[in-house]
Amino acid sequence: MGAGIAQVAARSGFDVIMRDVAEEFLARGMSAIDKSLQRDVDKERLGADEKAAILARIKTTTEIGDLGEVFFVVEAVTEDLGVKTGVFKSLDEVTKADAILASNTSSISITKLGTVTRKPAKVIGMHFMNPVPVMKLVEIIRGAATTDQTYETTRSLTERLGKIPLECQDSPGFISNRVLMPMINEAIFALYEGVATRESIDGIMKLGMNHPMGPLALADFIGLDVCLAIMNVLHDGFDDSKYRPCPLLKRYVDAGWLGKKSGRGFYEY
Repeated sequence: MGAGIAQVAARSGFDVIMRDVAEEFLARGMSAIDKSLQRDVDKERLGADEKAAILARIKTTTEIGDLGEVFFVVEAVTEDLGVKTGVFKSLDEVTKADAILASNTSSISITKLGTVTRKPAKVIGMHFMNPVPVMKLVEIIRGAATTDQTYETTRSLTERLGKIPLECQDSPGFISNRVLMPMINEAIFALYEGVATRESIDGIMKLGMNHPMGPLALADFIGLDVCLAIMNVLHDGFDDSKYRPCPLLKRYVDAGWLGKKSGRGFYEY
């Protein structure tokens, strides 16, 4: 998702620094951006010269210190509180006092992320949907200390990126995943209990509810490890058994069957 965010920002005219922990990940990200833009060139939605200009606006680095002069950071690391707080502590040390630190988290508390910095007023949630270049929504989440100015800057930036910002307060799973993940989890329970096959479950939701993708296929697309992490955040945050992750979801994650990215989840790829 970090590559997708970088692509959208560069396409909107911003100079972008894309930082990762290793050159191989940066190369993979740039390759994904190149392929995505080339599809638009092939469909005559983008000129070849425009593609080259977009790519030229993206610089890559493995050094977090290279972010020292940016005005806005979007963190898009793995959905793990410990990893994210470590990144925010580092960002707090290297970025300017007035730089806004946004998280692309899909469930983790923005308030908690803000408290590990010296400027929680400048910390906000900016939850893009996947795939970033295609999906219009950005869920904007205020932490307890997030100021109106930080929110307004983030809302304005979101619109400049060609996205639609919709706001919610800092609550486990926010709105998108508080509603979506229990539905996916319930579909996994139905499979686990033998109520229906994976094809029937997904087909019923697609044909009966007009969903573009069935919940089990969507879970594979998101990543079963991410689904489990979000369900754990909901379960821990609300202390309510209705958010208990399905044992089958846990088993698949333990087996390394994480969905499309690993080649196997509820479907084979």
